[in-house]
Amino acid sequence: MAGYGSFGFLEGNRNLYFVKPTANLEPTGIEPDVPRNLNLSSYPFDAEAIKRDFPILRERVNGRPLVWLDNAATTQKPQSVIDRLKYFYEHENSNVHRAAHELAARATDAYESAREKVRRFVNASSTREIIFVRGATEGINLIAQSWGRRNIQKDDEIVITWLEHHANIVPWQMLCSEKGAKLRVAPVDDSGQVLLDEYEKLLGPKTRLVSITQVSNALGVITPAEKMIEIAHRYGATVLLDGAQSVSHMRVDVQALDCDFFVFSGHKVFGPTGIGVVYGKPEVLEYMPPWQGGGNMIQDVTFEKTSYQEPPQRFEAGTGNIADAVGLSAAIDYLDRVGMYNISKHEHELLVKATSELACIPGLHIIGTAKEKAGVLSFVLDGFRTEEVGDYLNQNGIAVRSGHHCAQPILRRFGLESTVRASLALYNTNEDIDRLVAAIWNLRLGRTSIS
Repeated sequence: MAGYGSFGFLEGNRNLYFVKPTANLEPTGIEPDVPRNLNLSSYPFDAEAIKRDFPILRERVNGRPLVWLDNAATTQKPQSVIDRLKYFYEHENSNVHRAAHELAARATDAYESAREKVRRFVNASSTREIIFVRGATEGINLIAQSWGRRNIQKDDEIVITWLEHHANIVPWQMLCSEKGAKLRVAPVDDSGQVLLDEYEKLLGPKTRLVSITQVSNALGVITPAEKMIEIAHRYGATVLLDGAQSVSHMRVDVQALDCDFFVFSGHKVFGPTGIGVVYGKPEVLEYMPPWQGGGNMIQDVTFEKTSYQEPPQRFEAGTGNIADAVGLSAAIDYLDRVGMYNISKHEHELLVKATSELACIPGLHIIGTAKEKAGVLSFVLDGFRTEEVGDYLNQNGIAVRSGHHCAQPILRRFGLESTVRASLALYNTNEDIDRLVAAIWNLRLGRTSIS
């Protein structure tokens, strides 16, 4: 297949090519006696062993073992995350920061420890740059309502790309409508990759913000984010990078990327739902007003005037999602233990295998064939509606997503209203891919189920 030569998300831009894995490349498994506090990126990797850490993957659906290939929608949770949430509610549950009793101290320590864990995870320079929100969508809206309302004026321009999730389109449309600003959209080529020359032509003295995804949720395309950020800064623009689909697949370094904002959701990275993160450069956050008012974000309140906390507390009004922040911390611990390099390499090998084997099915068309991709396969099958394919796979215990994936503009760029999306994670195995491919072959050939 043309367009699948390399995957630049691996550390050091190491390229892997479409080759059939040989025996000596197969992982042999993480040794059970390896200390759990070590980063295991240098240890062998066994997806079957990893899979056993996720209790929901022992479920059966329609009488068959569950194959979870809907990871771009949400990821499953390892037992360590489930246990950490249980422990918090059994031993630490309290509101944070304000009380003088023991449980408040435990909860505060756990919550702020989670903030430090996130700081290290994205390589921010300080915990003051880490804001807890409900998810990437709320994070983008926070930036739009706080930074955007202060900095976007009439006739200013905001630049996004065709690849964006609706959450990185709609808030900017709303802001542009309110302020009289203009939304401009960078095009993509027929593989789904951003056309850098055309992107740069959109930038100019009126460009105030560039807001782009690092990985397309609908196609899996990895954008040249570092280059796009560098170009945007040359024109004086502030840059938001949407990392909702990148953090589970690749190591993220916000300082190396040099983005002004970075957002992601905990549930996309094996943590709980209802927790997310906004990273912001301190010199940007310092001049942003709060977007919600209430407890926890104030220094002093009188009936005449209120003074606010410094970031990040300024943007965390009310009681935060304490338990789920702690759960996210446990998810990051789990990823550190497995090693992001191991995960990237494993997912890449699965993506190569799935791409090559699905491409052999008559009438199956992969949408998004850019050279740089993360673990997402979006496709259509001639003669079948996408919901038919999704339902057939579900009958065989295979969970995929059928629909527009909250990314209608990019699908319409390819003349489609929906695709079937199979998306990968660290616990997926060669057997999962074999079952997916066999099921689609059976559907193609008119069989009722996998033999």
